[in-house]
Amino acid sequence: MKTFLFQGDSVTDAGRDHEDDFDLGPGYPRMVAEYFDKKYPELFSFVNTGTSGDTSACIYARMGTEILNIHPDYMSLLVGFNDISHLINKDDGIASHRYEQLLCMLIEDVTEALPGIKIIMLEPYVLKGVSTAPKWDELNPGVRNNAAIAKRVAEKYGLPFVTLQDKFDALCNEKPADFWVQDGIHPTENGHRVIADELIKAVEKELK
Repeated sequence: MKTFLFQGDSVTDAGRDHEDDFDLGPGYPRMVAEYFDKKYPELFSFVNTGTSGDTSACIYARMGTEILNIHPDYMSLLVGFNDISHLINKDDGIASHRYEQLLCMLIEDVTEALPGIKIIMLEPYVLKGVSTAPKWDELNPGVRNNAAIAKRVAEKYGLPFVTLQDKFDALCNEKPADFWVQDGIHPTENGHRVIADELIKAVEKELK
């Protein structure tokens, strides 16, 4: 059985129980796990180490305990929103050029320690909502720039890249943004399903 690790910030965390190593939370990681458990029984065991508030620097700093020690065969990575939002709020944000460096360092160090691991990059995204609207003119271009960086890094290392921003933008033409995300960033059940479906497609391509 192969180990699949979900890594990221609050979107991946989704309120999981951090005291329970087997709790995936109610978000897209659980939806992905349920799909694969049903379609491909005993193919994967799933672990979620996504942590609310994380930036790329946080994930890199805890790489040993939250990635390497788990020895995943597959890892999805969704990070980049907090790098910008924390920077705008003058907290512990990460400038875009450092975000790119940290992603590259993370990928290089993980693949060196775990040869053969398959890493799937998910695109950071932002929609206009109650939490994002007050700083929208800074957040929107900042997150989209990080999305472009994440795609560039994925291409550099030949990693699958899951597009989310264009998907959510298109869906917002069908339903209001708050149908997909609660506040501009944290998904509703509908939004988590969107992320899960896109990630499932990417993983299934890797299985072929």
